[in-house]
Amino acid sequence: MRFAFMVDPQEGLPYSRMRDLAQMAEAAGFESFVRSDHWLSLKGDWSAHATDAWTTLAALARDTTRIRLGTMVSPVTFRLPIALAKTVTTVDEISEGRVDLGIGAGWYDAEHERFGIPYPSMAERFELLEEQLQILIGLWTRPRFSFRGRHYQLTDAVCEPKPVQKPHPPIVVGGYGRPKLVRLAAMYADELNLDNPSPDHCRDVFGQLADACRAVSRDPATIRRSAMLAWDGANAEATPSEQRRLFSSYAQAGVERIVLDAWPGPVSARSIEVLGREVLAAFP
Repeated sequence: MRFAFMVDPQEGLPYSRMRDLAQMAEAAGFESFVRSDHWLSLKGDWSAHATDAWTTLAALARDTTRIRLGTMVSPVTFRLPIALAKTVTTVDEISEGRVDLGIGAGWYDAEHERFGIPYPSMAERFELLEEQLQILIGLWTRPRFSFRGRHYQLTDAVCEPKPVQKPHPPIVVGGYGRPKLVRLAAMYADELNLDNPSPDHCRDVFGQLADACRAVSRDPATIRRSAMLAWDGANAEATPSEQRRLFSSYAQAGVERIVLDAWPGPVSARSIEVLGREVLAAFP
C-alpha cells in the first residue's frame, strides 16, 4: 500500500502553508503529495485564496527532495493539450522525474460559469478527455505528432524537451468509476483513482477495470488502483489502530494507493508524524 497526502488550496491555503505540509508529508514517509486543481472555492467562498495548481507544484519541486507531486485531478476543460503537455514536462524536469498527472473530465459548473470557461455536456467532456490523453501520450513519446480529432487537430507537432520519466509521467484518471472512465483508464492510464468510494464499490469498479483491460489486450496488473478518502473530522481523529483497520479494508478490496484528502481540516505536524509512524509504516 502506498499513500498520498492531498490538500485543497482553493479553500484558502497559501503557498507557505502548502510547502510546510508537503515537507511534513515527505518526512512522514508519504509517497506523494497532491493537490486539487481548482481556481474557485468549492464551498462558495468566492474570495478565498486560490492558487494555481501547476505553478505551485513547480515551486514544491524545488522545496522538496523525494516526495512525488501531482494533481488530483486537472480538469480537461482548463488547458489546451499542448499547454498541459508543456506544463507537466516542465515540472517533471524541475522535480527530476517526480511528477504525476491526474486528469479528469471536470465537474464544477459554477467555476466554469464564473470564469467564462466552456463547459460542454458530460459526454463531450469525456470526448475531450480521450482526445487529450491520446495527444499527451503522442507528444511525450514521438519526435513529431499529428492528430485529427473532433475537438483538437495537431499538425507535425514537436514537444521538446521530452519528459524525464519514460515513456512519460504516470497518468492518473480520476472520478467516480463510471464505465466511460474505466474504459479510458484501461486504454491510456497508469492508475485509476476513485473518489471517496466504499470498499465494496472499489471491488465492483476494479472488476470492471479488469474486464476493460482484457478487452484491449492489456494486463490488468499494469494499472494501479487507488482511492481518495477524506482525512478530516472523525477520520483524522481516529486512533492509529482504527485507521489501520480502515486502510486494511481498502487494501483487501484491491486498493494499492490511498490518497488522504487532509486539508482543509485539523491537520497538525504531530498528526502527520503520528500517521506516518504508526499507520503508514504498518503498510510496507
